[in-house]
Amino acid sequence: MRKMFVLTVIAALAPQIANAHVVRHNSIPEAYWGTWSPGEGGCGDGDKAAIVLSAKAYVGPAGSCAVDYVSETPSQDGAMYSARLLCPGTGAKAKKSVVNLIFRSDGSGGISAGPTFAGLKAHRRCPATAQPKQM
Repeated sequence: MRKMFVLTVIAALAPQIANAHVVRHNSIPEAYWGTWSPGEGGCGDGDKAAIVLSAKAYVGPAGSCAVDYVSETPSQDGAMYSARLLCPGTGAKAKKSVVNLIFRSDGSGGISAGPTFAGLKAHRRCPATAQPKQM
């Protein structure tokens, strides 16, 4: 009898738990393409903390990386994205390293981005005339 009760509870809760609807994309959404500078800092050539996002590439503090895929997860505050990046290693027998970048819109034209949820930092879009040099 207890087994039947447990199975009934699991069957009732399983659809709600699986309701996250993660969608996998092959590239970064176009709305996020461009150069993003953290905080209120400048967007000039000396901005080494800036990140550049395009459909299939990331350039920033983690290096110059190719986008493997992007996972989109709905949240209460809008979509949350997690990009899996393949970054070249250093040295003669270097293996590619995998880096994750989490990003989401902050609702005011900026984004929050970082390698972990705890490491998300506010970024603002740089104007096209003040792009930092690509690595």
